[in-house]
Amino acid sequence: MKQFSSLWLPCLVVVSGLTTMQYLNAADPVKKNTPKANSESKKKTNKQDDGLVALNKQKTVLLDLEGKRLLLRTKVCLQEGVLEMLCCKKQTKEHESILSIDSSAKAIHAGLIAIGAKVGTPVKFSPKFQPPKGQKLSIFLQWKDKQGKLHREPAQSWVRTATNRYFTAKLDQLPEGVVIDKKSELRYDEKYKELIWFGQMSKKERDAFLAKSRQKQFRAAINKFYDESQPRTMKADWIFAGSGFSTDEATGEKYYHAESGDLICVANFPTAIIDVNIASSASGEGNLLFEANQTKIPPRGTPVTIEISLAKK
Repeated sequence: MKQFSSLWLPCLVVVSGLTTMQYLNAADPVKKNTPKANSESKKKTNKQDDGLVALNKQKTVLLDLEGKRLLLRTKVCLQEGVLEMLCCKKQTKEHESILSIDSSAKAIHAGLIAIGAKVGTPVKFSPKFQPPKGQKLSIFLQWKDKQGKLHREPAQSWVRTATNRYFTAKLDQLPEGVVIDKKSELRYDEKYKELIWFGQMSKKERDAFLAKSRQKQFRAAINKFYDESQPRTMKADWIFAGSGFSTDEATGEKYYHAESGDLICVANFPTAIIDVNIASSASGEGNLLFEANQTKIPPRGTPVTIEISLAKK
C-alpha cells in the first residue's frame, strides 16, 4: 500500500470552494515519514493492497486509481432493524446503519472525486421536494465468512423494503357492511379518506379482507397493502449527492455537513455524501422505507470492504 502523494492526483478539482487536495489534506492523509514496514510484515501484506493509496491515517479509505475504485474498510454494526444508512461514521448512527467506518467524511468525498465521480446536489425539502441528483455509483460488498471464504455481492442485497411501517391508500368510504375489527392492523381515517395498514400482511389476512367486499377501490387498497408490505431487495441506485458546507461566521472555517455521519444513505438527507436516487423518507421510524436484510448480513464486527466505482451507463 502506497502513501498519499500529490503525484497520484495530477488534476485538482474544485468543489464548493475546496480542491481535491484540500479535501485530502483536511482528511489527514498518511504522512510521508511513516516508518517502513520490516521484511516480515511485507510478506504478510495482502496482495489486494498492492497499488492502493491510503487517503487517511486509519488506512480505511483506499484509492485504486488504476482500477478506478474507492475501497472503504468497514465493520458490521447492525444486522436487524429499520435503516437510514448503509454506512455511517464510527460512533454516530450505528443504530440505523448496517456498517460503520473509522474515517472522516472528507476523505471519502475526495476519493470519489479522484475516481472521476461528479458531484451532484443533495435532496431539497423546500420550497418543494427535489430528490437528490448526481453521478450514479456501483457499490459492492466484500467479506469473508468463518471458513475464510470470500464473498462479494451488490450492496442492495443487504437492504430490503421495510415491513414494520404504515401503508396508506385513498378510499372515499368504507364499503357498505364492512366492519373493521379493533384488534386488526387495518384502520380507516374518515377525515383524510384513507385506509391504513401497519406491518407485513399475510395471504390469510389479505384473503379475509377481500372476502368482506367486492367494491373495487377497497379491494385495490387491500391488494396494494399486501403487495407493498412484502419484503423485497432494494432496487434504488446510489448517487454522489455531495453533501454541503457551512461556514463559521466567527472563524471563517468551513464545516463539511457529512461529518455528522451521513456517508452512504438509504433515507434522504441534505447532508449525505451518497444517497439513493428516489424519494425515501427520513422522518420517523414508522416511515422509513428500508430495513436490514438480516438473512444476508454476517455477524456484527465482521470486517467488510465497500467497493465503489462509477456505474456503467
